[in-house]
Amino acid sequence: MKRPFFLEYLWGGCVYIHNKAITILGIDPGYGRVGFGVIKLMGNKFSHTAHGVIETSKKKDLPYRLNEIFESIIEIIRQYNPEEISIERLFFFKNVTTALAVSEARGVIQLVSFREGLKIFEYTPFEIKQAVTGNGRAEKGQMQRVLKMFLGLQATPKPDDAADALAAAICHANSRSSYKR
Repeated sequence: MKRPFFLEYLWGGCVYIHNKAITILGIDPGYGRVGFGVIKLMGNKFSHTAHGVIETSKKKDLPYRLNEIFESIIEIIRQYNPEEISIERLFFFKNVTTALAVSEARGVIQLVSFREGLKIFEYTPFEIKQAVTGNGRAEKGQMQRVLKMFLGLQATPKPDDAADALAAAICHANSRSSYKR
């Protein structure tokens, strides 16, 4: 049986034809909690696959926590087989120590993604909120309600880290036509 083809219109008048769902992994980075969200994109339709958080022990030193993130991200990538990953870019931190640890966690996530063959994309929190809600300064509650509607979920996605990761995935899904493949 033939599968349907979908047209994807790109800026500049180019058209790509594809008949395959794209799996996108969204990541909200941290070293205490890493949010992840997995969606599928077929044409211009989204579907929810999974979301959750990776939690590391506060009692452990940073290298141990980074290793936990490394192992968990590998497991998530191998379970859901995404083609692309969308990572929230660090934008502003008042606490320099926290910013450094989150940067190290982001580096681990990028390394794993690269080694597993994923295309890596990054977006600021403003860009993510803008893509999901139309307002780059939207509050978390508003973003979660929009995610619930977009993905047809029974409840708003929780915890916040997982919701932010789903939002990063949707941001990339909405933005991917502006990237050359």
